Amino acid sequence: QVSLVESGGGLVQAGGSLRLSCTASGILLSINDMGWYRQAPGKQRELVAIATSGARTTYADSVKGRFTVSRDDAKSTVYLQMNSLEPADTAIYYCKSHGGWPPRDYWGQGTQVTVSS
Repeated sequence: QVSLVESGGGLVQAGGSLRLSCTASGILLSINDMGWYRQAPGKQRELVAIATSGARTTYADSVKGRFTVSRDDAKSTVYLQMNSLEPADTAIYYCKSHGGWPPRDYWGQGTQVTVSS
C-alpha cells in the first residue's frame, strides 16, 4: 500500500521559514518524480516545485529564489525548504509522486501552511 505523509507545516510570520517533508512508503522513490503542490482557499491546486528522478528541479515563478526542493531517496523523503514566506504562500501543501510502470500518481493528505502579515 502506497502512502505519502507530509509534515512540517504550521503558522509563521511573513519573512519566516518552514521546511516541509514528505515521506513515502510502498513506492521506490528513486524512480519517481516528486512534486509539491498547494491549494489556497477558493483557488485551484497549483504546482510549486518538482524534483525529478533525474535530480532536475522546476519551480513556479512565484516561489523561485525563495523555495528549494530536494530529495533523499535513501530516506524515501522529499523536502521543500521555504524561505522569505509571504501571506500569499498560505495554503495546504501536498506532495505527489509520479512514476513506476505503468506510471501512477499518488498524493499525500496535505499539510497546512499559514503565513501571517
